[in-house]
Amino acid sequence: MKALIKKYNFVPVLLTFFVMGFCDVVGISTSYVKNDFNLSETVAGFVPSMVFIWFLLLGVPTALLMNRIGRKKTVQISNIVTFVGMLLPFLGYNIVSCLTAFALLGIGNTMLQVSLNPLLTNVVKGDKLTSCLTAGQVVKAVSSFCGPFIALFAVQVLGAWQYLFPIFGLITLLSWALLGVTGIEEEPLAKGTSVGEAFSILKDGKILMFFFGILFVVGVDVGTNTVAPKLLMERCGAAIEKAALASSVYFICRTGGALLGSVLLSKMKESLYMTIHILGAIASLVALFFIQGQIGILVCIGAIGYFCSSIFPAIFGLALKARPEKANEISGLMITAICGGGIVTPLMGFLTDRLGSQAGSLIVIAACMAYLLFLALASSRQPAAQKS
Repeated sequence: MKALIKKYNFVPVLLTFFVMGFCDVVGISTSYVKNDFNLSETVAGFVPSMVFIWFLLLGVPTALLMNRIGRKKTVQISNIVTFVGMLLPFLGYNIVSCLTAFALLGIGNTMLQVSLNPLLTNVVKGDKLTSCLTAGQVVKAVSSFCGPFIALFAVQVLGAWQYLFPIFGLITLLSWALLGVTGIEEEPLAKGTSVGEAFSILKDGKILMFFFGILFVVGVDVGTNTVAPKLLMERCGAAIEKAALASSVYFICRTGGALLGSVLLSKMKESLYMTIHILGAIASLVALFFIQGQIGILVCIGAIGYFCSSIFPAIFGLALKARPEKANEISGLMITAICGGGIVTPLMGFLTDRLGSQAGSLIVIAACMAYLLFLALASSRQPAAQKS
């Protein structure tokens, strides 16, 4: 009976991975908010920043909080913060409530990203851990894929896109309730390191390179998700509801790429995997500069989603192998670098306004990919001992 209970403990944790994927709805939400409030591209570019800037500010502090109160309590606090954020646009729809909601979504998601994977290690042990971690990431990817469809359902059936917020809120509340009644044994609380000690690891040049690698790969991810529907609207005259298809294509290809990537990364070096896939992503992006048709745009967007799907775990793995004795601190730093999603999109909006087309956004994404290619090539030159 005890083994059976532990088996079902995995279910509420897996559901919480679905909540983790809610942050990706900011891509299509940016287009809706821009249209509803007549924002410029530059101003609209700051909407994703309201979500992702919190990874910079709260990543490491959340890890220290987790050392004090435990993993499950940290996850539950993140659920509460997310739920409150999802209520605001539904109660009063204006630019302030939207930005506040995205900020709370970012705070909750930061806490969730830092604490949920460690919590899973308290539920699943041994050989099954890696497969369960992969399952969690697939659930997150499915959540990201469903976001644009939920927004479309809210528009066509409920009458307004912002009804997706209470839908997300109810799912978050369900996650909170199920996890609340689930007994999970955790390790004894530990003091851990200070914020300053954690950030001092960035003095190591290799770790600093991987930190920027995470920052830019998240920038590519959020940037592509954000620009995808805008390209269909700009080049094909698609309505915003139809343009949301581009984000869904991106996420479904990313989900498939993540599944295949988990197999490939077990059979080849991270640096080789990164080099091959970044070159594929760059080729897809170059094509996207010139293609005007809807099918061609969707193919290129899907290809970028596929090629970039497992770059994040590849960089993460390289960083942990570089300094295995500092694994906990490095994990916190890599999560902090997810703030790249909030740094890249304002630059995209600014350059788009300057050039008068979404080519400005694509140039910023190209710059991010160029760094990732440099990182992949530099990592391949590291001594084998660094990757062991």
